[in-house]
Amino acid sequence: MHVGYTPIFQNPGNRLSDAEVYREELRLAELAEPLGFDSVWGIEHHFTDYTMCPDVVQFLTYMAARTSRVKLGSSVIVLPWHDPMRVAEQISMLDHLSGGRMILGLGRGLGNVEYSGFRIDMNEGRERFVEYAELLLNALENGYMEGGAHTRQPRRDIRPLPFKSFRGRSYAAAVSPESMPIMARLGVGLLVIPQKPWDVVKQDFAVYNAAYEKENGCAPPQPVCGGFFFVDKDAERAKDMAYKYIGDYYHSAMKHYEMAGEKFGQQKGYEFYKNVGKYIARHGLDGAAKDFTDLMPWGTPKQVLEKLEYIREIINPVAFTTNLSFAGMPWEEAERNMRCFAEHVLPEVHKWQTAPLAEPAMLNLRAA
Repeated sequence: MHVGYTPIFQNPGNRLSDAEVYREELRLAELAEPLGFDSVWGIEHHFTDYTMCPDVVQFLTYMAARTSRVKLGSSVIVLPWHDPMRVAEQISMLDHLSGGRMILGLGRGLGNVEYSGFRIDMNEGRERFVEYAELLLNALENGYMEGGAHTRQPRRDIRPLPFKSFRGRSYAAAVSPESMPIMARLGVGLLVIPQKPWDVVKQDFAVYNAAYEKENGCAPPQPVCGGFFFVDKDAERAKDMAYKYIGDYYHSAMKHYEMAGEKFGQQKGYEFYKNVGKYIARHGLDGAAKDFTDLMPWGTPKQVLEKLEYIREIINPVAFTTNLSFAGMPWEEAERNMRCFAEHVLPEVHKWQTAPLAEPAMLNLRAA
């Protein structure tokens, strides 16, 4: 089974300089390949201390030059915040620079602070995402982009022309049930970030699987599953540190997304998220953080493997991606966490038999 590593560049409370965060997170990311991880991923966010990676493709381009083997995943590029033509060019260029190592992950974003910062009406988020995703995915197969109700893109070639297909290596993040049929129609796999009870996730997958087979006439691709990990040989220490750091991470997410605010989930296409606000109101910020932590793989290596096996039984992922440095965790602790996972968990997960990540087909495009 494929296992990736995801740095998120958090600076909670702005306690450190951003320069130190970047220096140390890049150092850890560059350990991923020698420690045996199969991919490095980037997550796009803007404007706050929550996640300071405003350009995922730029980060992955750096990692392409610093590595030779690992794949390079976006989890995610938030399409409504971008010109889809520019995204297509960036993706094609990175794929050429890396020798076809990119895994494409897309999303529509949830942060009002980010939508408003880019002067984009969040009520248009879902509509823009669908249009831009269709334009982008078609452009990466055909070598040109044209059309779109919002975009009104005159036909132009993508240069450099894509040289490998992105079919089978394109995914999208989906949390709300309403997003499942949309991703199925787009023909993309799912990126799963655990934040709902696993029995609910299983129900969502039933909707997605049925819609995918109806739309595409074949079984859907296996998903990619992320998560926040804390691994320690001492079970009690692992528990204490997991509730501290994974809990603190969720507090930072609630702050960034304004989950407890009155406007959360009020925008068109985001109605599902009203339930999140109601949940937090019932359980409190600390209760919500605890429940989020309980979804994650933490504990001794044996306990982490058991949790991953449980997730595997529920959604049958083709890959796991790991967050191992977050929420202001001291750098030495983050490195210990990463090395402990790499030594005691990664070799066992690598033994699990699953279909490999799709090997992209070669394209033979010519400019008009």
